[in-house]
Amino acid sequence: MKPSTLLGHLGRVGLLMLLTLLSLQLYFLSRIALMGWVDPQSTTFQRSEAWRLLSERGRIEWSQQWVADSRIAADLKRAVIASEDAAFSDHSGFDWDAIERAWGRNQRAEARAQQRNSSPRAGPRRAEPKVIGGSTISQQLAKNLFLSGERTPLRKAQEFALTFALEACLSKRRILEIYLNNVEWGEGLFGAQAAARYYYRVDASQLSTNPAARLAVMLPAPKRFEKLPNSAYVAGRAAVVVARMASVDLP
Repeated sequence: MKPSTLLGHLGRVGLLMLLTLLSLQLYFLSRIALMGWVDPQSTTFQRSEAWRLLSERGRIEWSQQWVADSRIAADLKRAVIASEDAAFSDHSGFDWDAIERAWGRNQRAEARAQQRNSSPRAGPRRAEPKVIGGSTISQQLAKNLFLSGERTPLRKAQEFALTFALEACLSKRRILEIYLNNVEWGEGLFGAQAAARYYYRVDASQLSTNPAARLAVMLPAPKRFEKLPNSAYVAGRAAVVVARMASVDLP
C-alpha cells in the first residue's frame, strides 16, 4: 500500500472515530437535557446491580420509589451534602481541593502498600492500597447514570464530560433530586423514599435530623452499613454530620 493511500485510510478511520465520539457525547447531552423535565427510570449502575442479583439469586429483590424534591426532608438534603460534598451548592461540578487531597492520600496509601509488599515478612497475598475518591455529588450522579464501575483514564474522562453536561443543563436542586432518588442505600435498595421506609418506617419527607445523618453516613458503603446501621461508627460519624448540617445552604 502506498504511503499516501495508507495515510488517507488512517485519516478516514480517525475521522470516523471522532464522529462516533461526538455522536456519543450528543446522545449523552440530549439524555441529560431531557432530565430537566423527565425523571430517569433507571441508571446504568442499577441495571448492573439488577443483573448481578438475578445471576446470583435467580430473582431480583428491589425497592425504589421516586419522590419529588418537595417530598424529601430538608434535613436529609443537608446531611447528604454535609457528608458527601460540602461545597455542592458553590462549585461547578468539581471540588478541586477535595480531588487534590484524595490524590495525596491515595499516593501515600500506594507507597505504604508497596512497602509492605516488598518487606521480607510479606505474605503471599499482596497488600492493596485503599483508594479514596474526591468525587462530588454531580460526579457520582454522572457515573451512576451512564458509566460502569471500572477505573480507567477513558472512563474518568467521560465522567468529567458528563459532569460538565449535568451542571450546564440542570439546576443544582434538580441534580440533588435525581441523585437522592437513585443513590444506593443497601442491597437492591435505591432512593431516599425506599431507604426511609426500610430503615425508619417513615416517608422521606418525615426524616428528622439524626436519622437523616445516619442515612448520609451509609452512602460510601451502603451494603456494609446495611448490616450494622446502628453501629458505633455510624453513630459517631452521624454526630459529626449533624454538627456540620447547620452550615449547609441548600440549592
